[in-house]
Amino acid sequence: METLTVSTSSRVEMKDITSKVKDAIRSSDVDDGVCTLYVPHTTAGITINESADPDVALDIKEKLAELVPEGGYRHREGNADSHIKSSLIGNSSRVLIEDGSLQLGTWQGVFFAEFDGPRTRKVWVKAS
Repeated sequence: METLTVSTSSRVEMKDITSKVKDAIRSSDVDDGVCTLYVPHTTAGITINESADPDVALDIKEKLAELVPEGGYRHREGNADSHIKSSLIGNSSRVLIEDGSLQLGTWQGVFFAEFDGPRTRKVWVKAS
C-alpha cells in the first residue's frame, strides 16, 4: 500500500490526483489487477469523472453546494455539510490495472474531493 499526500488550498476543492495514482501503480509490482483508492477522512472523498474539461469539477462543486448548503445542521463543529457531501461522493473507488497501467476511460481522471479544507490529507492506494 502507498500513501499519497494531498494538500488543498480552499474549503471545497476537486483536485485531480490522476498522475499521483498512476505513479503509485507504476511503482507497484502489479501488472494486472485492481487499484483500490481509499480516503480515511470523514469530510473528504474520492471520485472518478471527466478531467479534460475543468468545468465539470466546477459544476460538481457548485451543484453539491446547492444540494447541501453550509449551516443549519445539528452537528456543532460547523462542517455538517462537509460530512454529507463526503457521504454522497464516497470514500473509495476501484480501477482496473492492465499491463501495469490504470485503466481509465479517455476523459476520466481521479479526483480527491475536499469538503472541509484547506488541509493536508491522505489517500491510500493499494494495487493487488
